[in-house]
Amino acid sequence: MGGHMQRKKPTPPDQTSAENFYYLKQMQARTPMIVVLEGGEIIRGVIEWYDKSCIKVHRASDPNLLIMKSVIRYMYKDPEAKETGGGNGDGLPDVE
Repeated sequence: MGGHMQRKKPTPPDQTSAENFYYLKQMQARTPMIVVLEGGEIIRGVIEWYDKSCIKVHRASDPNLLIMKSVIRYMYKDPEAKETGGGNGDGLPDVE
């Protein structure tokens, strides 16, 4: 992997602006996400709302879920879902 040097920092704050920015970006884009929980359960949906301790996931064919961040192992954009936002119709990703 790359040679990223980790600087020693004091205890991190409860929330980082990077995390908030990530949630906001996915919420605004209504990006279909895959959220993997600690138990291995997979939740598919769009992040609708979040706060310090949880996120709300909107699901098309299932009830919406409030998920505690403490049980989220990781999340990523759903590679199989078609982007609902913007796009120029050519199937290519938009350049940011």
